[in-house]
Amino acid sequence: MNKGKANERGSKGSLFSFLNGLVGSTSNKSDDKSSAIPESKISRYADSIEQSNYISRDLSWLKFNERVLDQTRDSNLNLFERLKFLAITSSNLDEFFTIRLGSLYNYLDYHKERIDYSGLREIPFRKALLSAVRQFCQEQDRIFDEELKPLFKSHKFQVVKISDLTSNELTEVVDYFDYTIYPMLTPMLFDHTHAFPVLIAKTLIFGVVTDSSRSTLFSEDSETKKISFVQIPGNLPRFYTIERNDELLFLPIEEIVRHEIKKLYRNVEIQSVSLFRIVRNGDFTLEESDDIESDFVDEIKQKIKSRRLGRVVYMEIEANANEWLVNILQKRWEIDKYNIFVDECLIDYTCLWQIIRHPEFQEELEPIHPPVSPKRLKEKNNDIFEVVREKDLLLHHPYNNFEPVLQLLERAAEDPDVLAIKLTIYRLAKKSRVTQALLKAAENGKHVSALFEIKARFDEENNIREAERLQRAGCFVIYGIGWYKTHTKLMLIVRKEGNRVVQYAHLASGNYNEDTARLYTDIGLLTTNPAYTKDISEFFNVITGHSQPVDYRYLITSPRDMRRRLIELIRNEASNAQQGLPSGICIKLNSLEDRYIIDELYKASQAGVRIKLIIRGICCLRPGRQHLSENITVRSVVGLYLEHARIFYFHNNGEPRVYGSSADIMVRSFDKRIESMFELVDDEVKKHAIEILYYNLRDNVNAYELQEDGSYSKVKCSLTPDDQPINIHKMFFEIEENGSEEANLFAQQNAPTEIVSEETPIETETNQ
Repeated sequence: MNKGKANERGSKGSLFSFLNGLVGSTSNKSDDKSSAIPESKISRYADSIEQSNYISRDLSWLKFNERVLDQTRDSNLNLFERLKFLAITSSNLDEFFTIRLGSLYNYLDYHKERIDYSGLREIPFRKALLSAVRQFCQEQDRIFDEELKPLFKSHKFQVVKISDLTSNELTEVVDYFDYTIYPMLTPMLFDHTHAFPVLIAKTLIFGVVTDSSRSTLFSEDSETKKISFVQIPGNLPRFYTIERNDELLFLPIEEIVRHEIKKLYRNVEIQSVSLFRIVRNGDFTLEESDDIESDFVDEIKQKIKSRRLGRVVYMEIEANANEWLVNILQKRWEIDKYNIFVDECLIDYTCLWQIIRHPEFQEELEPIHPPVSPKRLKEKNNDIFEVVREKDLLLHHPYNNFEPVLQLLERAAEDPDVLAIKLTIYRLAKKSRVTQALLKAAENGKHVSALFEIKARFDEENNIREAERLQRAGCFVIYGIGWYKTHTKLMLIVRKEGNRVVQYAHLASGNYNEDTARLYTDIGLLTTNPAYTKDISEFFNVITGHSQPVDYRYLITSPRDMRRRLIELIRNEASNAQQGLPSGICIKLNSLEDRYIIDELYKASQAGVRIKLIIRGICCLRPGRQHLSENITVRSVVGLYLEHARIFYFHNNGEPRVYGSSADIMVRSFDKRIESMFELVDDEVKKHAIEILYYNLRDNVNAYELQEDGSYSKVKCSLTPDDQPINIHKMFFEIEENGSEEANLFAQQNAPTEIVSEETPIETETNQ
């Protein structure tokens, strides 16, 4: 069941070798080492990274993208699945450059100090990070060129060049250029009379160097060598498709434009045509505003526009590009060879989606298993109100359909007995049934309160648009809470039933987005338990008005007390271990980064607590280090679905406390966001959540183990006949249908040990 070569490195020696492999050698295999990290510095970087008790957030993220890239090496997957994962790694990188590298440049450009968890300052860390990214991109190119491209022909398609076309095919392509592409192209000149044009990020651009010395039209111009830019419109398909017998030919649009670009430069000699693509800094902060309803929204709109003009942080350019052009771009954008990546294959692998989704290949992708409807919902003939009123229901998406949540909302919108609907919205589907239900509810005279988080990164425009639609319909809309992002996922429906009022609640780890609910694993709790609904009602009073919260019964919220309460729960396990009582912690998250929580987990490990972490992406905790974290294991599950659920388990001396959450263990989650953890108290619901953790720990198809040195190794099935492949992305459909045996996360108990270091106070500063 090995999906790819295990990434195994030793400690210091391998770190040196690793960084030595990141020295920035160009992908055209030239001997130019001008962008290399000097060997003397490599040793210092390796020492710093090795000695730190924390793993760099950004380097850890890159390791996550490597695990996604590892799926492309898996010969058990078909070609189109492997191409899909390659495309995902490229879109992941774009977001990483836009936000994480952009954030780093906010320090560099404004001369602010920053020390990474690895111990490196901002300047050496930039070099180490971009060198690591360079190695990653070179491996992307190698996999595409050597492992995937040779398989194209057997699947009856090819990515071709102009030179591969017949004369009839070339005529067809030239006609396509003349009638479709040509009218959309605009050469943009840059010289002493023309300002440098605004070039769009994530768009293919030709830098054209021309010489007009032979033209009488420009005979009076002393500078005849000029640069101009031609942007390829993003609303045109990346590939022009040609059918040749029983084979599909995919011709990149840049091949067509390059072949015909002379039509844009008549009577001018073209010296060179170089294709490149840029990514800009999209990480922005907001200034305070007294008028949250107008100034704040306007500022968000302005920031969205400024993102399009942000400083360039990354450029990929084809091999053998014009050096004069490259030098000018470097000076203009204040970048160096660390920021410039030479590409000999396709620029921007996200274009592969056009091939993957071509109608001819519809049957090639892994079919999405139909979701399983909860048994109780079937038994009650789909009466969602009756099901939830009877007992708490935990939904596990995408194995359980998101439909019950949508059904509850849509039924509430039409039900004359429903009085009010309140919910928080972070991300929505493009054609959202949630928005439609809220509009219908408002139309039917119900009170609708919606907190739209318009600071949700890359969804700002969509959320502003949808929020304004609801506001025009008469809904009470709140545009976020001050300078915190509202990331919690809560819904409350108030319904009159006879002579009493019943409140229906939904608490979730994922967004109210029916599209991503088919691809992301999440949990959601549906309940009428008065303790939950009272907590949520109180929560909405806090965020929509000026109420100060009392202590919630089952909710733990940030920024008020989530970090503090988590530390208490961890310390309780450490105390139990010291007293010889059963203990254990199991946490499933997207990301683990907050240093205060990491330090408490280290102390709990030293006290003898067994800690099992399931962290899909960033993990800054270093497991398995002697005298620090011997009792901590970390695994990451990467496969067909994106693991997005957050579940916390604390053994609590045999009376487990289990929580779902919208929050990861991140500084931003505790200090800069409104988040919620919700305790699962119903016995069946709690058992269900523990079962999810149990099978995540047993997966031996999609799982990777984090090593002490920061590398990840692929988990393999043992060679014994008794060991069977456990793929949770398939198994959970069966489990949700039929149930499973009792899950026990900590079968063996811990021996008591002393806590090595002193406790730090629970009350912590929010500014880290």
